[in-house]
Amino acid sequence: MTKTVNLNADIAEGWGAYDIGNDAELMKIIKSASVACGFHAGDPNTMHRLCMLAKQEGVSVGVHPGFNDLWGFGRRRIQMKPSDLEYMIAYQIGALQAMASYAGLKVTHLKPHGALNNMAAEDEGYAMAIGRAIKTVDKDIIYVALFGSQMHKAAERLGLRLACESFPDRLYEDDGNLASRTIPGTVVKDPKVASEQAVRMVRDGEIISRNGKTVKITAHTLCVHGDEATGVAVARAIRKGLEDAGIAIVPLPEMKL
Repeated sequence: MTKTVNLNADIAEGWGAYDIGNDAELMKIIKSASVACGFHAGDPNTMHRLCMLAKQEGVSVGVHPGFNDLWGFGRRRIQMKPSDLEYMIAYQIGALQAMASYAGLKVTHLKPHGALNNMAAEDEGYAMAIGRAIKTVDKDIIYVALFGSQMHKAAERLGLRLACESFPDRLYEDDGNLASRTIPGTVVKDPKVASEQAVRMVRDGEIISRNGKTVKITAHTLCVHGDEATGVAVARAIRKGLEDAGIAIVPLPEMKL
């Protein structure tokens, strides 16, 4: 039986007159797009443009909510009440649903951005708040989460569809969590290295931490980061590596979750 995996990217992360990353090229490589919704990046025009492009390229769209932190690009940790976080997530889901309607698309998944993703991976209250927002607005939205994280557990507890995500262009700690970007070398910019890591994640169900430890995982979807200058080259190499290994790349809703 042919192995399948989804390839996604965080996109629409410009703001106003400013673009970040090469979204147009990435959309020809990926099969699902996680769209910034105006808090850490993004705006109505950018969201609309990306949804229309997704329709053209046959790419599914999902919510990429972040903290209200344009200045820090959503990569600064913010402490807040879980109820406040829940409503903030629901607000961003609604924003993308509105823009996706212009393209006749349905929002299929949700994946937290940056510091919010890192905090929710460890914090049960944050993870459950995100899950409650999904369940309230549209229970069919797939909760994209790091394998074994609190978000993974929250999705199962709330009865939500779950897609376990891995990052072939990042390094990991021994506990399976992402290594901080503040540590030099934890963002993989070598296409060959990223491609090899992607194949290992899907074919072998494992990652090698930055300290050399083998960590078992499940990977339904792989993320490439479009905000890096090397993003397109890395994404292209990852896709080629997966396909050369006989792994089919499909939109997230087509994955058997």
